[in-house]
Parts: sequence; structure tokens; C-alpha cells
Amino acid sequence: MAVTTDPTSLDGHAQPAQVYKIEDLIRPSEVEQLTEAVSTLPEGPEQTAQLQAKVAQLEAHIALRDAADSTPRLVRGRYRSAGAQQQLELRVDVDGFRPTMRVSGDFFQTTGATTSYVGSFIVEAPTITSEPGVVKIEGQGRFSFPVASRHVRVTIPRGAGGPPQPGMAIVQFSAGPEGSAPTATFQCAFMSPHFRSIQLEQDSVAGTVPFVSYDTGSLPQPASSPARVLSVPKAYDEAGIEVQTAGVPSVIDTSGAGADATWDDAELHNAMVNHFSLWQDAPLWRLWMLVATSYVDPTVRGIMFDGLGAFQRQGSAVFHDKIKGSDPASQRAQLRTYVHELGHAFNLLHSFQKDLAVPPQPLGPNGGLGDLSWMNYVQNFQPPPPAPGGPAAYWAAFPFQFTENELIHLRHGFHRNVVMGGQPFGLGAAEVDPDLFGDPLADNSGLALELRSENAFRFGQPVVVELRLSTTDQRGRSTHGRLDPKDGLTSIAICGPSGETRIYRPPMTRCVETETEVRLDAERPAIYESFYIGYGKDGLYFQQPGRYQLRAQYIASDGSRVLSQVHQVTVRSPRTEQDENVAELMMGDEQGMLFHLLGSDSEMLSSGNMALEEVLDRYSDHPLAVYPQLVKGANASRDFKYLSADKRLTTRSADPSESIRNLDRVVDATLADRGVDNLTLGWAMKRRARMEARAGDPDRARRTMDRMVEVIRERTYSPAVHRDIEAEAERVKEEVTRENR
Repeated sequence: MAVTTDPTSLDGHAQPAQVYKIEDLIRPSEVEQLTEAVSTLPEGPEQTAQLQAKVAQLEAHIALRDAADSTPRLVRGRYRSAGAQQQLELRVDVDGFRPTMRVSGDFFQTTGATTSYVGSFIVEAPTITSEPGVVKIEGQGRFSFPVASRHVRVTIPRGAGGPPQPGMAIVQFSAGPEGSAPTATFQCAFMSPHFRSIQLEQDSVAGTVPFVSYDTGSLPQPASSPARVLSVPKAYDEAGIEVQTAGVPSVIDTSGAGADATWDDAELHNAMVNHFSLWQDAPLWRLWMLVATSYVDPTVRGIMFDGLGAFQRQGSAVFHDKIKGSDPASQRAQLRTYVHELGHAFNLLHSFQKDLAVPPQPLGPNGGLGDLSWMNYVQNFQPPPPAPGGPAAYWAAFPFQFTENELIHLRHGFHRNVVMGGQPFGLGAAEVDPDLFGDPLADNSGLALELRSENAFRFGQPVVVELRLSTTDQRGRSTHGRLDPKDGLTSIAICGPSGETRIYRPPMTRCVETETEVRLDAERPAIYESFYIGYGKDGLYFQQPGRYQLRAQYIASDGSRVLSQVHQVTVRSPRTEQDENVAELMMGDEQGMLFHLLGSDSEMLSSGNMALEEVLDRYSDHPLAVYPQLVKGANASRDFKYLSADKRLTTRSADPSESIRNLDRVVDATLADRGVDNLTLGWAMKRRARMEARAGDPDRARRTMDRMVEVIRERTYSPAVHRDIEAEAERVKEEVTRENR
């Protein structure tokens, strides 16, 4: 029989494992007999030296055995009671690797053949007493539900020696400190050294090479971080989370998908619903990851795209064309991307967004940009000045681990706040500060942010806003051009008529990692972007008539947090029965998702598509009909990849005629002041031009681009905007000409 001493000491530092055979460990009495035999031999013979060497070896073995036998066993890990009706899953985190010095647990209730989640607790500052053979942990708990008995006491027998698992944990809840009679007691058996366990189903598109592992010693890293081979499961194992491979990974044949290898949000969501064999519309420790080719935005490395309905965070994707490579730097980047996207599924926000969690979480150094975490952006890494930032500084200091607060969330966050399919991304159990972000005491960023939109919206009308980022510095400023909230660097707070404030959380959270920046100066004083904010991870944001206050926050490349003015909009009450009917057809989770995706073929969104079709059939003359027409025209313009449950990838080809017909109506309605905003109008005309070219009429497409320039010039008065739209029109015309040669 062999014994291995635990490779982790009580203070959490890794130690080399020692392995020895019990039969090699001779009792002290045997050593004494050998010593006496040696002493009777004549001095100097070779046998004497051999016997003395044997004695020294035996004594060393005995010392090793005694040291192992006297080392207290670790008690860290997951325990569970075996009650017939109510069960407690306990997590003890007071020793082992990177202990957070906490205990937490989840309660479950079994009735009949079903088991349901009841609530959670965490003891964040317990008193820990280690006595001979036993560990006692107690303190006041924070519970997810009202409870009178908040005092928690955990008692775990702990012997000495090697691997035998900890004893039964006794958990007592009482209304007072030690001495108070417990109101509930649970006996919890040891289950695992991991605090949580998930099943990961990973599939890949043909032509991609899924990541396997990376040796952290291949490239320079911090001296304090030991070199080791990390896979994605191993990286989470170090955080105390077990990642189990579910099923057999599938390679998806793309031969039926045509030449289009890019994926958009609608296709990814539809693929998850149809292809994730473990998927259920329920909170479960299950996650699907797709290794896809590329995203419609080629700068996107990965995305957590599951943001529809009540059960979210179950699907993510990484894009191989952006992160591929077999050299150490590419393998290192792939590891970080995979771990980062799975982190979002555990409800971890980007390092610089944690103050937008509900309830808000503390930011790390320099507003979170200085965090050495899987969840930070490499190119955005910027510790407090004058320390250098950027990718080289990040990798030189990154220890390949989560931060302390992230560990606490992964190991001890309330069940629904962590489990896939639980709370929506970023949501916990409190309201956002109603002040809509605090004004900075000083702003030397040299940047200004303006939020604008129509002043009034009809009830049920998709709310689209525009952001304008400009420079206030005559010398000019450089920063990233990512204004879309989906990229995580811009946030919008929405204060409704009731006074409740919520942060707009887009259904899709994509991770854009590029060092490309834009220069804002006299030649290009501002950049613009518009987006729909009516629907997100929290559902519909404008569900009642009244006045709303909006405010945006932009995180610049240097970590500056630039605020917009407070922008007020009014959602009008419906005036007629027709208004009410149209609003009812326009409002709903599925319709909101379709507006966000600009259409989808997903069967999961079929009810939403039917509702929008009814608007066009019954109320085609209503002013809001322009929005279903935009959705229908946009969806008809795409080659929609469809991944079925039997792992076949096919493509529904675009219908240029259908797309042009609907987009024409959008343009006509807008020119009659009954349509969309200017940026959306420009998008619709560019999409129409591409469909005209695809239908075999490139000359018409070029005329459409010329018309777009004329229309935008008539509707705006900024020379810089005119230059941008002219350049965009020329780029589209060149593409059309090149593709039709």
C-alpha cells in the first residue's frame, strides 16, 4: 500500500507530494535491533557501512511517516445532508489552496419525485477554532431569505495523516451565539474537495482546433506563479470548481452551410437551443460552448450569447479564426479566452464592470482595469499610474488565476446568482443607485459623451438611442471606439416612472479584444453609434407610459469614466384602441429579442415572429409597422445558418427581393418622418444596396449609396458626419463593384 502526503499545506501553499511504501517503514524497535547488531561487528568491515546506511534510511522513513501521521487532514470542500425532505449542501473554505475563510450553503426541498431550491447562506467572517481532532467554525450568516436563526456553527472531525476524507460535518443553526439551543441541525457527509461542479458540453465547427492545454512556463510569467500545464478544467480546478466533460465532443460538418463561415447572434442562440443536448429551460450546472469559425465582427474573440427569457447564461462561444495558432503566445491567449467566456456563464462581469452588478461589487485597482484576472481585457490592463499597462505588462504579472472577490463569488455566491440558468447576467438581489452614476469630482479625460434620442416614443415603440463621443482637447485624444453596450465598455442607466433604476444589460455579451484606437481631433471630432435598448437580460425596460431618465457611462482606454448628461424621454400612453393592439403585439420577450437580433429563424422565437407578422397584416399603415418591416427586411438579407439537434448544419439562403421590399418601406417611412433614426436609416440603405447587388443589379446598389449620402446630408449639419458617410458609401460601392466583377 502507498500513501501520498497532501500536496497542499495548511497555509494554502503548494508543496511537493511525497510517496512511500508502508512496508518500507520499519518500527523503531527493529531499528534498535539493527543498531545493536552493527555495534557488535568488527570495526571497518564493509558490512558495517552497509548496515549503518540501512539504519539511516529506515530512520528517515520513520520520520516521514510520523510527520504525515501528525499533519491534520484538510476539511475544505463540499458536503451534503441526506434528509428525506430538506437537504443542505455545505461548502467549507477554511484551509487548502487560497482559502477565502468562509462557509456557505444551499438549501433544497424534496417533495415527491421533485427537488427544488429554497435559499442560500454565507458566513463571511467566521471564528475558526482548531482543536485536537476537530475544527469548529461559527459566525453570523447572511441569508437569501428571511430567517431568525442566523447563527451558524459547523463542527467537523479531523484526524491526522493522509487521504482519508473528512468526517461528518455537523451544521447547527440558532438564534444566538454559542450556548443557544439550535433550531435546526444537519449532518452533512463529505462529497468532494470541489465547491461546485458543472457539466461542460463543447462542440466545434469543422476546420477549427479546440484548445487543449498551455504550459505557463513557455513564456515569461511572474516569479510567484509556479509553472504548470493548464487546461480549462485545470484552471477552474485551481479555483475550486470542477468542470466535467459532458458527452462526446462533436465536430459539426459545415458542408451544408455554404461559403458563409461567420456567425451572428441569432444563429448562435438558435444553435444552442437546438444542439445543446443537456439544455433545459431551468437553472442547472450545465453549459454549452461552441468553437466556431468567426463572428460577424472579426475583432470579437468570444461571446456569452444566452440572454433570452428567465433562464440565461447557458451558452457561450469562442471564435477560432481570431484566436487560432499553435505557438505559445496563441495558446496562452486561447486559454484566457476560454476561461474568460466560461466566467461570464458563472455570472462574472468584466473587471471594470463589477460596480454595475446588482448589488454593486467593489472595483479593483484603477477602476478594475488594474485587475490581474481572467476577467480583465488584456489590452485594457492599466494599473494605477505610473505603472505601465497594456498586454506586455498584463502577461508579465498575470498569475493565471481569478481575483479574491471572484473566488468568493464562484465558491460562495448564492445559488441562483451563480448557477447557469439562474439570475440574469449581472443580477443579484438589490437595486442600482438611483443617482444614475455619480459625477466625478474632476474630469481631465479630454472626452465628452452625449446621449440623445427622440424626446417621445409611442407605447410599444422600440427605444433606440444614439451616443456621440467627442474630444474637448484641442490637441486631440486617442481612445477605443467601442460605444455599443454589448462590448462592455459603455453602460446605460434607466430610471423609470416608478423611480426604480436599472442598468441596461444587452442579451449578448461579446468580448472584443483589439488594441485598435480612434483619434478624435479637428479632422474627426466625434464618433457615433446607435442601438436598441428596449430589451435586455432583465426583459423589457420601457413597459409603462411615463417619463424616463437615461444616463450613459463610457470607460476610456486609460480607465477614465466619462458620463453623459441625464437625458429624459417620455413614453406616451396609447391614444386609440389600434395603438393598444399594436403595442400589445410589439411588446414581449420574443419580440424584444427579435428587435435586438434584427430577426431570426429560431423556432424558439416563432411566437414573436407571428406577432410581428400580425402587425404587418392588420396594421400595416400604423407608424410602428416600420419596425417589423425592418426586422423582416434584415432577416431576409442574411444567409441563416441552422444547426439542428442531429448536428447537421444547413443554411437558408438570403431572399434579396423580400429584403429590398421591406427595407424600401423602412426608408420611405423614415423620409416621411414616420420611421427610424438616421444611423439606422443609413444601415438600412447600406443593407438594401448589398441586396440589390446580390440580386444582380450593382448599378442600382451604387445609386442607392449616392442617395444615402444625399439623404444624410439633408438630415444632419455636421461636416464630419458628412465626410464619414461619404467614405462609408464609397467603401460599399467598391465592395459591390469588386464582388460583381
